[in-house]
Amino acid sequence: MSDGISEDSADVVGVLTERIEACFGMGMDQLKAAVAAAPTANPDATDVVKWHGLLVEAQLVLERAEDDLLAALQTQPSEVDDPTMGLAQRVNAAVTARDGRALVVRWLLDPDLPAKKDLAAERLARRPRTGPAVQTSAPNRPAGTAAPATAWRSARAAR
Repeated sequence: MSDGISEDSADVVGVLTERIEACFGMGMDQLKAAVAAAPTANPDATDVVKWHGLLVEAQLVLERAEDDLLAALQTQPSEVDDPTMGLAQRVNAAVTARDGRALVVRWLLDPDLPAKKDLAAERLARRPRTGPAVQTSAPNRPAGTAAPATAWRSARAAR
């Protein structure tokens, strides 16, 4: 990985937690509390908190898998048996899950990615509007003038 996170870094969660705290200007506990209090106030913060939680969970799963593998390897003779190989595969899967979640957190923290700019525009388009997007009342006409009949027919057909 880049951005200060090397592939052999044992503390991926710590590095990303520091980046989150720097980005939002508060500690993770404060950020979690702010998101819990107002989850829709800052969608970016809500997403980061969610994925950070998933990352922490994946790191714990990885640590347990590594501990289980290490314990099994310490009791093995020179050859590794199938259950131990299964534990090694579990470690590999846990690393993949952790790294994938770390990539999502890194992506969420990078506002300059073109895809993020498109996503921000899409979010703006999906926001609830405070008023109608188009005029919903008939235009004001001078008293005594009627709208052309073709205009009313086409308006009914469009409905």
